[in-house]
Amino acid sequence: MTDTPLSAKLKAQIRRNGPISVDTYMSACLHDPEHGYYRRQPAIGAGGDFVTAPEISQAFGELIGLWAAVVWQQMGAPERLHLVELGPGRGTLMRDALRAARVMPRFRAALAVHLVDSNRTLRKAQADTLSDAGVPLQFHDEAAALADRARVPAGPAIVVANEFLDALPVAQFAYADGGWRRRKVALGDPPEETFRFVPDLETDMLPAALPTNREPREGDIFEVCEEHGRHAKEILGARARLGPLAALFIDYGHAATGFGDTLQGVAGQAHVSPFHAPGETDLSAQVDFQHFGQECRGTGLAVDGPLSQAELLGRLGIIERASRLMAANPARAAEIEAGVARLIAPNGMGSRFLALGVRSQDMGPLPGFES
Repeated sequence: MTDTPLSAKLKAQIRRNGPISVDTYMSACLHDPEHGYYRRQPAIGAGGDFVTAPEISQAFGELIGLWAAVVWQQMGAPERLHLVELGPGRGTLMRDALRAARVMPRFRAALAVHLVDSNRTLRKAQADTLSDAGVPLQFHDEAAALADRARVPAGPAIVVANEFLDALPVAQFAYADGGWRRRKVALGDPPEETFRFVPDLETDMLPAALPTNREPREGDIFEVCEEHGRHAKEILGARARLGPLAALFIDYGHAATGFGDTLQGVAGQAHVSPFHAPGETDLSAQVDFQHFGQECRGTGLAVDGPLSQAELLGRLGIIERASRLMAANPARAAEIEAGVARLIAPNGMGSRFLALGVRSQDMGPLPGFES
């Protein structure tokens, strides 16, 4: 573990008040106002801690742009549309999406683009990347802006979120001696006082949304993202009351709720301990798409999927798109082919990443999710 300003702050908090829950630790590491990872550094790209799908291939963002244009038609081609991206990184996905959407001028003319990101450093990169986008741009610090008509006025909205849900804090529970106990982060013995996981022995609780495929076993870890319900109800559900809503979530995760510890740290494009350099390490956890989908349905929204990333991109025509790009750019043909292959690799991103569609009840299945 590397000492950082945030680790010193968290150690002082634990010494003063006792162990903190895993979701509290994760939230502090990512969003602490002074030292949180997403508050202070650009993380994405070849020189960052991780590389996302839009950075791997322009075809990814282009297909999302064309997908959004088809959804707009499905909504009845309204004259005004809010196109929202949650966690837009450096703006690469939106840049590629808007470029591809030029084939539908009426769609582009209808757009007001909203970029939601708490990272001020990345916000500058987004503004630079989209400086010639040719559509109105608005920047927001939090996803709650979607439900605030003062910031995002009433009207139809399409929301895109690639690798957004995995950064929402997860609570962890450990099964021991026939009961569930919330997992916490404590300090080891001095002088090192390294962070370590401990069960809260004073509470015996039954977490919501437990897996149903088998009974828990001694030592099982169960994760639940309590933010799923808030995002489904207070953001997506509230937005749907302001106009037709369609949303696309793509992230790494699992289709069915299960047991397991998926909390991980990533630094320099390598997996590290969640306790490595707090505030300077990206933390994430696999998305439980079954749980998120249930929370969305519970607020009155319809849900499509999940599908594997490979299946969705295949249905949207990524192979054909790559062929056209290779024909137009023969010098980059090998690079284009390799990037697309990485996105749909059956033992890699193609199967580990899943896609979920969320929509207003009166809309039909979203493009790519039709039976």
